[in-house]
Amino acid sequence: MATIVMKFGGTSMAGIERIRHVASRVRREVEAGHRVAVVVSAMAGETDRLVGFCREASPLADPAEYDVVVSSGEQVTSGLLAIALGAAGVPARSFLGWQLPVRTSAAHGLARIEEIGTGDLVAALDAGQVAVIPGFQGVTADGRVSTLGRGGSDTSAVAVAAALGAERCDIYTDVEGVFTTDPRIVPRARKLAKITYEEMLELASVGAKVLQTRSVELAMKERVRLAVKSSFSEEPGTLVVDEDEIVEQELIAGVAYDRNEAKVTIVAVPDRPGAVATIFGALADANINVDMIVQNIAHDTAVTDVTFTVPRTELVRARAVLEAAKDAIGFERLIADEKVVKVSVVGVGMKSHAGVAVTMFRALAERGINIQAITTSEIKISVLIAEEYLELAVRVLHTAYGLDAAA
Repeated sequence: MATIVMKFGGTSMAGIERIRHVASRVRREVEAGHRVAVVVSAMAGETDRLVGFCREASPLADPAEYDVVVSSGEQVTSGLLAIALGAAGVPARSFLGWQLPVRTSAAHGLARIEEIGTGDLVAALDAGQVAVIPGFQGVTADGRVSTLGRGGSDTSAVAVAAALGAERCDIYTDVEGVFTTDPRIVPRARKLAKITYEEMLELASVGAKVLQTRSVELAMKERVRLAVKSSFSEEPGTLVVDEDEIVEQELIAGVAYDRNEAKVTIVAVPDRPGAVATIFGALADANINVDMIVQNIAHDTAVTDVTFTVPRTELVRARAVLEAAKDAIGFERLIADEKVVKVSVVGVGMKSHAGVAVTMFRALAERGINIQAITTSEIKISVLIAEEYLELAVRVLHTAYGLDAAA
């Protein structure tokens, strides 16, 4: 008898009829002889609504009380699903984060899971019950409700699967699996039968919205087999597995993009040791993540320009931090550009093939798309381009790497 974890996202839980549909899918797994734990998100749009209430009450809400409010959406759906399962003849009970418990760090709003208590959970499964667990929430060492950050229900599901030693963790969403790129931009995008943890992690980190980055990191660390499926289709979905489970690796697994990028150029920074550290130290102290970095080489001058990207949502705060540190850094002026996007190609095949980068650069150049910054990893190349060229760049690169499905 296999233990599986099923996770259902907000669109899957959006209303009683959809919750009944989820209950029917869970019942099928139970009838197949599996022990089942289910992790649920809040109804689509509910968390945004609750966040809005917090901001309306106070722009500087106590983070611990903020977590109490925004975690309530998952409490509602977990109870409703347990009720729907009972009505369908499937014994079920819900467990809130503090009841298992899901122990987390005290970083309210972005807590990390430290441990999951499985005693009561295993007892429920052994008794033939389906355990329904609200994702996204946990409890701190001092007994306060905590949340894992947006998209945290994926991480909750993987953590539960790891704690139970589950055979797999099925992530149900509104797409049929992992595609080679966004089918809304490239209709001939292909669904992948399998993808490696490393590829999925890179795709998630550069803009693919199918899985949350932290959930993939945890799955890779704990070797939890993931399956990405649609709640509204019977298609088999995409398996996220170890590299050695894929017999023949494709050169490129997919093309991803991220609109949440802003470019910052600091003009006339003193060309001396420590200047760049002062820039990025100030941003780090403000917990602002920096992605791409380009420093121009100074020629016969005592100054240089430094260009980098930050999340577009953090641009205003980044500018304020840098302006406050202007005297310490010693720069002349700051130029910001929000009309940029990051486009990336990802594939483990890059490890053993030359010419991947030149294919990307040549394909973009042939369409007159200028590259403003570049970053790479062992299996990823990302470029920063003008926002107006986003869809063209994705289509061009998808074709250049032979990812288009047959007509």
